[in-house]
Amino acid sequence: MCTNNELKFSIFLIHNLADQWGRPPSEVYSILNNTKILDDYIIRCYDTLHTLGKDYLMEDITEFVIEKGIQI
Repeated sequence: MCTNNELKFSIFLIHNLADQWGRPPSEVYSILNNTKILDDYIIRCYDTLHTLGKDYLMEDITEFVIEKGIQI
């Protein structure tokens, strides 16, 4: 279970990644959920991640997804 702030932050990231990747938010959610990036990185590291800039976060998560073997 996540907090309200963690949920809002996750939704913010999913929609911004969807825009950047040209994919629907539901597909981005599936990618992040299936690779465990959502729970094990975004939610777990919320305290640190939410202080970083949007551009950095988009690049960081995109690189992490690619490292997991997903084509963007």
